[in-house]
Amino acid sequence: MEQTNQRIAKISAHLYPSNSQHMEDSCGIRRANCRAKGGAPGFKVAILGAAGGIGQPLAMLMKINPLVSVLHLYDVVNSPGVTADISHMDTGAVVRGFLGQAQLESALTGMDLVIIPAGVPRKPGMTRDDLFNINAGIVKTLCEGIAKSCPRAVVNLISNPVNSTVPIAAEVFKKAGTYDPKRLLGVTMLDVVRANTFVAEVLGLDPRDVDVPVVGGHAGVTILPLLSQVKPPSSFTQEEVEYLTNRIQNGGTEVVEAKAGAGSATLSMAYAAVKFADACLRGLRGDAGVVECAFVSSQVTELPFFASKVRLGRNGAEEVFQLGPLNEYERVGLEKAKKELSASIQKGVSFIRK
Repeated sequence: MEQTNQRIAKISAHLYPSNSQHMEDSCGIRRANCRAKGGAPGFKVAILGAAGGIGQPLAMLMKINPLVSVLHLYDVVNSPGVTADISHMDTGAVVRGFLGQAQLESALTGMDLVIIPAGVPRKPGMTRDDLFNINAGIVKTLCEGIAKSCPRAVVNLISNPVNSTVPIAAEVFKKAGTYDPKRLLGVTMLDVVRANTFVAEVLGLDPRDVDVPVVGGHAGVTILPLLSQVKPPSSFTQEEVEYLTNRIQNGGTEVVEAKAGAGSATLSMAYAAVKFADACLRGLRGDAGVVECAFVSSQVTELPFFASKVRLGRNGAEEVFQLGPLNEYERVGLEKAKKELSASIQKGVSFIRK
């Protein structure tokens, strides 16, 4: 019986670190003495907003990732249930759940990678600006926690509007004295995933064989697919270029309208987030030649932040690549993108500095 109690206490300590205290008296097990057995070698990853529409499939897919040894799931609601559910999967990562702001620090301590899908989703008729005031405050709080508990972690920021939330995160880290521009990455991978899919449809190819660089930002006209640089090299009619550019820029709206009030892009976003997180983990591991698009601190244009191809390594975004040759259509698109992007970045900076 004693042995059974001890095993139950150990399992409980993994799932609900905060609840393990009440197990202490019954079997003399302290939380500090509970250690994960049989965990895989790998990285420690935290998901902030793990019980949400993106967070849940994202957590499930990260639990499957062989590069993850410890997975911390944090949210202000429902994280114990999601944690219990995902912890039953027979993969190497040890899962622990954290509920509410009082446990944010514990959720973040010792993490290598922090993925932030927290926030409210876009509903029909909402612009990304409508999301701003709610999500800006959430991102600020979470980034203050990161600055305190894991200032060296690589941060993958998904919370919309990314064009404004990445500058908010940067300002929070600057205030805390922990800012490393290489370690803060806005996740624009869904734009790339969509571009690969839609271009593959037009070309009649498998999307896995297609690579479309998408630069600029992560909303509307700031999303600029560079169709002149598609791999494999391909030519498009003007009509195809306009159709593809428009569809890639409005992919989010396409999903919001199709779900008719029941949500936004959650499953494709979770897939894209995991694809990007996996690239970050391979970079942290020291793999060579890991290149993906991300919204980062940048000198590619006159703007302080911009999405372009980056080389991921042990320190995050170790190299930010130039845009390469653009055609006339892309040059016009770039000017439009920069104009809108500039205002969004400023909005984020002002939110913290005001």
